[in-house]
Amino acid sequence: MLKSKSTFPNAKQVTDRFHVQQLAFDAVQELRIKYRWEAIDIENAEITSAKEKNKKYEPEFLSNGDTVKQLLARSRYVLFKSESKWTPTQKIRAELLFEQYPLLKTAYELAMRLNYIFENTKVKELAFTRLAQWYNTIELSKIDSFGTVARSIQANYLSLLNFFDNRSTNAAAESFNAKIKAFRSTFRGVRDINFFLFRLAKIYA
Repeated sequence: MLKSKSTFPNAKQVTDRFHVQQLAFDAVQELRIKYRWEAIDIENAEITSAKEKNKKYEPEFLSNGDTVKQLLARSRYVLFKSESKWTPTQKIRAELLFEQYPLLKTAYELAMRLNYIFENTKVKELAFTRLAQWYNTIELSKIDSFGTVARSIQANYLSLLNFFDNRSTNAAAESFNAKIKAFRSTFRGVRDINFFLFRLAKIYA
């Protein structure tokens, strides 16, 4: 770290926005999965009760033909998309999902709001205000699955804001790293490191 600072004295550390956004979407999915397990437990209890009464279990179907358990399972990709990108079927599914689970709607809106901040904010000072307001909304929502997201933002606030200076990400570095790994895998490992670096420089320099 000290060597990096002496070599690049004007460099700023930037927390990758995509990692933070992924945490937010993971928090939404965690809540969805929690509700799905609850729905499975309820269905299993109803099946057991029907067997004890010598009755055939008949699940309750929603207006789109899904059971609650199916609705939660099939809504996975819906919660990754913005509302404008939903298909007509996904829109109906989302409406039913949010009607059944309003807290899940709040979580989805929080994730989309964070995405909006990163996509549409160009000024660092404005980003500071919007992220602070978003952080406060998380605390007020009291959604446990967003606790990790809130703590990550709090711990990396300054480096996260540095993204808005030049909207820099580590996407290029990640891409180049993937190329190096693919190149290395074709040789099934590397014995001569100097020759490997020489070949790498010739191909990608």
